[in-house]
Amino acid sequence: MNQIKLFDPVVSGEEESSIKKIFKNGFWASGAGIGRVNDFEKKFRAYVNSKDCIAVNSGTAALHLALSVLDIKNKEVILPSLSFVSTAHAVVYNGGKPIFAEVDPQTLCIDPSDIKKKITKNTKAILPVHFAGMPANLSQLKHIKEEFDLALIEDAAHACGAKYAGKKIGSHGDMVCFSFHPVKNLAMPSGGLISVNRSDHRNLRKIFSSKRWCGITDRKDVSYDIKDLGWNFYMNEFSAAIGLIQLKKLDRLNSKRKKIAKRFHNEIHLEQKIPYDKNCSYHFYWILLKNRDRFRKKMKSVGIETGIHYQPIHKFSMYDKHSNLPITEKIGNSIVALPTHPNLSDSDLDLIIDSVNKFS
Repeated sequence: MNQIKLFDPVVSGEEESSIKKIFKNGFWASGAGIGRVNDFEKKFRAYVNSKDCIAVNSGTAALHLALSVLDIKNKEVILPSLSFVSTAHAVVYNGGKPIFAEVDPQTLCIDPSDIKKKITKNTKAILPVHFAGMPANLSQLKHIKEEFDLALIEDAAHACGAKYAGKKIGSHGDMVCFSFHPVKNLAMPSGGLISVNRSDHRNLRKIFSSKRWCGITDRKDVSYDIKDLGWNFYMNEFSAAIGLIQLKKLDRLNSKRKKIAKRFHNEIHLEQKIPYDKNCSYHFYWILLKNRDRFRKKMKSVGIETGIHYQPIHKFSMYDKHSNLPITEKIGNSIVALPTHPNLSDSDLDLIIDSVNKFS
């Protein structure tokens, strides 16, 4: 029995050819971000229409690096608990305190009305997640940002190619953090990026370029200086080369994801599921079920892989189990992720839809 994977990158001979060229030329990595890394930054900046882009080695690194310039030590950052744990870890890495807000039960993105309830004099930033590729309500989030003088850092790990108000995600918040893991819409072996929209973007480029490469600055030939702490976060040439090819395909592949999501929306007989929205990038398609464990076993028995995205962060031992988030906890106990990747055939989709309707 062939298994239908939950995630499956779409690659061709073009990626393989590009990798072979890099392998042969011997220039595999540079902390200074030259070569194909620089090309990828420029192409991605043009794609999202941001002021600048800084490539790094993961979405986690992007979040860590973006928050590092906000001085959040002993300050609060408001974020959803319904996310991958890196969203909260990045706050802790920088000495901040994650404050978890509820999500909108329709979109599973952070609820702006609950953010306002959680703001204190110690709040420094809002960190929304575009969950499963569904854009968060950036109009309301920007209004809160301006009203309370907060930073707006977006976690767009799921939202490469998504749009809000006619503009690509990546061009709205102060800084927007992307992930290019093999399972993501734009696939790389590993990779991440910060899209910058602040007026001081030129100065931020200097800071980020130094911080992503162990704090190295003022490099002249073999001499350089270290003025501040940095990390080993730079992107390698192999990832950048794959990213350049994936970026050319991204809109076309996301269109396929939307067609799949539209079929699911029309043909899956469940009320609680991700809405259909042409602006969503559909990293995965979620449904909510009461009988999740039995459902997933049944789906596995017919060769369909499913996932749980995600366990609420505040329920993990190192985080605040006392957060009052009944909506998030209910969703965390019932959410199931279905495959939406562009490698799915019509017969795969038929089987997924028939099986969901049969087993749910």
